[in-house]
Amino acid sequence: MPASSPAIADAIRFSPHVLFLSQSFDAVHRSLQGERLRLDEAMPLRDDVSTDEITPLPILTHYDDKLGRYPYTGLRAGGAMPIGMDAIRLHGVEVVVAGRRYGKGSSREHSPAAEKLAGVQLVIAESFERIYRQNADNIGLFTSTDFGLIERIQAGAAIPVAELVADRDALAAAILESGGLLRFGQSRMQDVRPASEVDGGRPRTLFEKIVARHALATALTGAHPAPGEGAFVRADWRFIHEYYTGMAAHMLHATFGRPLALHDPASVIVFEDHTSYVEESPAHMRGGLVPNVHRMVEAQRAFALAYGLRSHRTLTEAEAARDDGSNQAGISHAMVAEHYALPGQLVVGTDSHTPHSGALGCVAFGVGTTDMANAFMTGAVRMTMPQSLRIELGGRVPAGVTAKDIVLHLLALPFIREGGGVGKVFEFCGEAIAQLSTDERATLTNMTAELGGFTGIVAPDAETVRFLRERRGVDCVIEPWMHSDEGAAYAGTLHVDCGAVPPMVARPGDPGNGLPLSQVREPVRIDIAYGGSCTAGKREDFDHYHAVLRWAADRGLKVAPHVALFLQFGTTAVRNHCIAQGYMDAFEKVGARMLQPSCGACGNCGPGGSVHENQVTVSAINRNFPGRGGPGQVWLASPPTVAASAIAGELLSFAALQQRHP
Repeated sequence: MPASSPAIADAIRFSPHVLFLSQSFDAVHRSLQGERLRLDEAMPLRDDVSTDEITPLPILTHYDDKLGRYPYTGLRAGGAMPIGMDAIRLHGVEVVVAGRRYGKGSSREHSPAAEKLAGVQLVIAESFERIYRQNADNIGLFTSTDFGLIERIQAGAAIPVAELVADRDALAAAILESGGLLRFGQSRMQDVRPASEVDGGRPRTLFEKIVARHALATALTGAHPAPGEGAFVRADWRFIHEYYTGMAAHMLHATFGRPLALHDPASVIVFEDHTSYVEESPAHMRGGLVPNVHRMVEAQRAFALAYGLRSHRTLTEAEAARDDGSNQAGISHAMVAEHYALPGQLVVGTDSHTPHSGALGCVAFGVGTTDMANAFMTGAVRMTMPQSLRIELGGRVPAGVTAKDIVLHLLALPFIREGGGVGKVFEFCGEAIAQLSTDERATLTNMTAELGGFTGIVAPDAETVRFLRERRGVDCVIEPWMHSDEGAAYAGTLHVDCGAVPPMVARPGDPGNGLPLSQVREPVRIDIAYGGSCTAGKREDFDHYHAVLRWAADRGLKVAPHVALFLQFGTTAVRNHCIAQGYMDAFEKVGARMLQPSCGACGNCGPGGSVHENQVTVSAINRNFPGRGGPGQVWLASPPTVAASAIAGELLSFAALQQRHP
């Protein structure tokens, strides 16, 4: 596992063998085999290469050198997968070239780690997703947006390291020049101290105010960074789950030995939330990876036990049947919002959907394994100061339209599809926000990961106070500073008339393939309907599922014979809510299978995923990248649309279903 690299030379002479990740299967194959293609011959390049394609989820059960066998094994080009296991190592690829928004998707550091362990030293792309690039920095993998390097590398020229880091902030450059974050931390983070909060009198966003209250000063980073500058902050909460803990423990023990002196372990939370149903995951079963998963889980349990870390574990169905109600578990970022995060706090977690808690008016963002490992030891969390986008949601949200529909509408906007939101803070505000519950606001902030953003945030208000009192018994006072100042600087503003947003869906392949459901001209027969995940496993989501399925059950309707409907609770509290409200009767009568709290099919690690390429799923999850949720086609939709489609047997809105059965 490349926790860090040796200190690097002043210039690097890369292998002239450049791999182009093209949209053409033939171009990828030819360049992989060593044919020297020109850039124009490889065009158009693959945009939106996701971490699911670089390292498909089952690969995440490895957290050591074995990762180097698998980079790009999920990559699709020309409708096929041109790169097999061990191909990058065998062909000696050191430089990879791709298009826009490279590394979008999850916060898995396994992706750049697999690339580096396979021998890749440099990835050149038109643009990079924020978490992927930071993860690459942290392990000493170079990234660049300079396509002029390609011909020079193919000609055998040595490339000065100063050029490779020329467009990076000072902190990123120093980390790369040190060979990675852990080496940088050992040599340059001996004097980390809280910074005094100085605002200079200028208007600030809520995000800027919270960061300023958590800022740390180091020898290299200023206490009050400008947009684009590197910084370190302290976190009120740091959380990690089983796909990352084994890797973090491995690198920390290899670097610092045993035992470790963790910084403020009381603020660390460990979740076991991705693997409860692994024995029913076709991807893991088919690959013979279940024993690997169990080893990964045991590695996390051993780490948590050794250092006295608080843990939450989802129970198996058999354990849940015996539970006296005291166990509280579920999807990590949903649990953090439900039990820990508070307005004005700063939260980091090893999941791209950590911004979930931004719905409470806190700064919450995802980090990779090395970032978290460094934070475990130093208490300092690395970030690059982002700019903010103001998302003004106006109008009245129509009946039957949810926050998921609003996000799918945003994702389909050309500005977002072209990468305008990459690395930005999405500040959601406006008339429509006041109409949305905290659960619905969490859908907005959660899916800033799909929007390409750094995080999402909603200023706390009376709804926040209600949520905290009713859900957690916390009497929260919104302090006068907890809002964005008039005149605060934004990179731009997006206006959405929520009154004009209809029920939306996203075509298979990318969350950005959104369109109004009414514009899907041909019937789409479905085989699987899945309601759950952090995005759509909350109380209000289950209120939506129940409204549709109660209506159906009262008319004697059931899930269509050829459809399997799965409903998975996001947390134990959501399950308890459904039981208390009497929802289970309707779910049982229509024929839904109920699943205990876990990430499940969203991460292709449980029931609800497809098994065959010809299967079609309608899902309330947050992303539908190729291979995520199985080999079949995945349409994204809102909770009511998922439930209605399960009854109809085809993609259909609840309103249309009601018209069919007056």
